[in-house]
Amino acid sequence: MPSISSEEKDLFTIAFYNLENLFDTINDPKTLDDDFTANSTNHWNKKRLNNKIQKLSRVISQIGFEEIGYPPVLLGVAEVENRAVLELLTESKLLKHKNYGIIHFDSPDERGIDTGLLYRKEFFKVVDQHVHEVFVTNEHGERDYTRDILHVEGELQGEPLHLLVNHWPSRRSGTQETSEKRMTVAKINREIIEKIQRESPEKRILVMGDFNDDPFSASVQHLTSDQLYNPMATLLSNEEGSLNHDHTWHLFDQILITPNFLAMHENRFRFEHAGIFNPSSIKTFKGPFQGLPFRTFGGRKYLGGYSDHFPVYSIFSIKS
Repeated sequence: MPSISSEEKDLFTIAFYNLENLFDTINDPKTLDDDFTANSTNHWNKKRLNNKIQKLSRVISQIGFEEIGYPPVLLGVAEVENRAVLELLTESKLLKHKNYGIIHFDSPDERGIDTGLLYRKEFFKVVDQHVHEVFVTNEHGERDYTRDILHVEGELQGEPLHLLVNHWPSRRSGTQETSEKRMTVAKINREIIEKIQRESPEKRILVMGDFNDDPFSASVQHLTSDQLYNPMATLLSNEEGSLNHDHTWHLFDQILITPNFLAMHENRFRFEHAGIFNPSSIKTFKGPFQGLPFRTFGGRKYLGGYSDHFPVYSIFSIKS
């Protein structure tokens, strides 16, 4: 891990974690959540939900802890069904004393999964919170209901900050077939950033999420070519990423930042370094999937793990 001098500055972790189908056990007739009920083939019940909550809370409490001794001050999340499951998470044994607040809006996603933001109230003050609608269509020209973009404006230790939390359309129907959907969401993010910068050019903006694309995919490049810096681009390799599909590593989970985080001089709020949080404790420890994220389900088989994604994080310093 890179060493960071804490002299005359406070250090904070900002992270993102796809929680892999964090559903409650109650059937919602308005969404396609039937797989996560007690009578489904997944046999999703309170015992399995509580096991997942405790496992996820353990991971969250450890992100960035080795470097700075504190859990994330801000944590973007994806694949959560509702506010209730986030309340279970923040009230869990390992997190309840961290005083996390919750920002969540129900999205129109067909499965009922949303994004959200957890924030430690003593460090982050919320100024505004809302969502930006995402309108994409399928191959038949019909609307494909997906996740909104969560937009939170606030102050971290008095420093203004805009956060955009994303979960872009999946590759389930094929990478090329769905690429235009993700480019559409990238363009919406770009429009939001440009609007913020027109009003306040000095504002710091952080775009995080599960983009379902890698750092060098066209959609992500649309944001990073001249607008945002991607400190995570170098983290992806043949041996490491935030998720693995068909024995190929990907870095769909990313945190992008505006260049003003990088200024060397007269910069009170500065980016320090980025990482993938992937200790051995949250990896599959044996078998053909050894070393991959230890997930909750493998197909229909209940494995009892954490998530099929590793969290990603960045550490920032704010001068005292």
